[in-house]
Amino acid sequence: MPDKPLTVLTYAASASLAAVALVYLFSPNQLIDGDSSTTSASTRKKGIVGLVNPANDCFINSVLQSLAGLGDLRLYLIREVHRRSLDSEAIYTSVPAKDGHGKDIDATKLLSLQSGEVTQGLKSILDQLNERPIYKKTISAQSFINVLEHAFATRISRTQQDAQELLQIVAERLAEEYEAGKRARQRVNKVLLNNAGENLSPPSEANDEASKTQTLDPSVVATKLLAPLSTADGSTSETEDGFPLQGQTEARVECQHCHFVPKPAPTSFVMLNLMVPQKTTTTLNECFDAHFKTEYIDDYKCDRCRLDHAIETLEQELVFAKSKEQKDVVQKKIKHVRRARDTDPEKPPEIVQLPDIRHAPKRKVARHVQITKFPKVLIIHLSRSMFDPGSYSQKNSAKLSFPERLPIGGILNRKNYKLLGLVTHKGTHNSGHYETFRRQHLYPPTSKPHVKNDTGPYSASATPNASNQASPQLSGNLVASPNDNVNIQEDPIVGERASLTSFASPTASTDSLSAPSTRPTSRSAAAEKSPGSPHGIAMSLAEPTTVLSPPQEVKPGTPNLGRYSTSMDLTRFKRKKKVSDRWWRISDDKIKECTTLDVLSMQKDVYLLFYEMERVESAML
Repeated sequence: MPDKPLTVLTYAASASLAAVALVYLFSPNQLIDGDSSTTSASTRKKGIVGLVNPANDCFINSVLQSLAGLGDLRLYLIREVHRRSLDSEAIYTSVPAKDGHGKDIDATKLLSLQSGEVTQGLKSILDQLNERPIYKKTISAQSFINVLEHAFATRISRTQQDAQELLQIVAERLAEEYEAGKRARQRVNKVLLNNAGENLSPPSEANDEASKTQTLDPSVVATKLLAPLSTADGSTSETEDGFPLQGQTEARVECQHCHFVPKPAPTSFVMLNLMVPQKTTTTLNECFDAHFKTEYIDDYKCDRCRLDHAIETLEQELVFAKSKEQKDVVQKKIKHVRRARDTDPEKPPEIVQLPDIRHAPKRKVARHVQITKFPKVLIIHLSRSMFDPGSYSQKNSAKLSFPERLPIGGILNRKNYKLLGLVTHKGTHNSGHYETFRRQHLYPPTSKPHVKNDTGPYSASATPNASNQASPQLSGNLVASPNDNVNIQEDPIVGERASLTSFASPTASTDSLSAPSTRPTSRSAAAEKSPGSPHGIAMSLAEPTTVLSPPQEVKPGTPNLGRYSTSMDLTRFKRKKKVSDRWWRISDDKIKECTTLDVLSMQKDVYLLFYEMERVESAML
């Protein structure tokens, strides 16, 4: 008897542990990774990984924590590392002797870029920072620091450093590794295309009889079919997503005298550097207006105006020419210069020696910079340095207001960006501390990526393949009654089937049903007796799916189909995305939680802004 209470308590404890284990195994996302993980303060504080700061590493920690919250960057890193693991190692270990301009190539640097060591190192540290631990966890950024030191063959100083400079170096290195890998794949595609073209070339007339008995090498045909379609220069026809941090700008210059506009040269950027005006309060829009405003430059040498000046000089020589031969030579020169002026003033004729450029007229031009390629992730650096020649540099502590959603571009090319993170700096110009604010976004693989997939085994939409079996969703109230119109189809292969004529088209309604038959068939009676039998009513192969709809009013004289319908708009059943208003405030290994209002109030210390381009479907919600 004394052991009976102890046995009951043992069984109760075992049952409780088993229940907890079942809940954790079958529904872990609801307790750890789901929205319910932010319902209590105790669980929120344990939902992110921190970074240790052994020796003035806050500038490194702030940059890594900000990059860890960018979903498009993480997807790019996963894609690049996976692509390099699938491709042959020989693609990224081959180095050409000369580059496209005929210059020598640094083989060691090119091999380092093609291997993508910084890309792999950044992916590894960001994967660790995106874990969802159930307890407080802190890691070190030393592994990524070692990767950077090996890639640049130098050591990173542990004194006070600028987070923007480190981010600029890392972003440019990632862009260079992407371009190097892309060019390596293009070279291999070009070689494969040339080899396949030689092997698959048509036979000559001399060897026509011998070529009839020869067969093509299967490996060559496989190489031709499996290799990506390439152009003559080796570039693939498949479009790549590109580096998400990289965008392009163009500087448009217009002469105010002749209104000639040279061809703008695109300039790539991975970060926009905006100057903060020296005033008490300002806005991010004012910084954009100051950066992209039209500025006027004096003493500019216009190409078209220089050709006009050359024509005027040659015309004066023509006046003073004495012999006919001299006049003919001068007239030919004038003709060439005029042709170059009318076609392309940037390419003067080589056979004509133009006057010295020092004597060319100076004009006033208008210069305007615009973004031609918008990056998926827009990084904005707010430069707060104030340089005084008579003293040391100082920090501009102006309050700068920035929006949560940032529209950029004109009316026809408008892009909307959403704030995902920012880095603040507290202190003076030469010393201080960096902190990171990171939005609580859940990205794959933590955020259940199969919820809204269009295809795949976890897709929300129905499969396009027809099923030979009756839908298991059909219940007994869908069985044809003697008053329903039923067509009996005889199929010698599949067997006898019965289908409702109203289910043959997804747009059919109850008004389009024919009059009920007064003579029920023996097959429909058997189906009424046994709705689950193989001879029950099956849907037509043209419409294999059945969806639910609310009950509708049935007109007299039409068969009652219950609460089932053939078609319905499923968009109203989709759950709207919840706008995440929760943020992490990260100071090395110290992590707190805050709201969007707290983030937008950091106007005096904001230093780096991270915006991500909104997708069309997310912007419509």
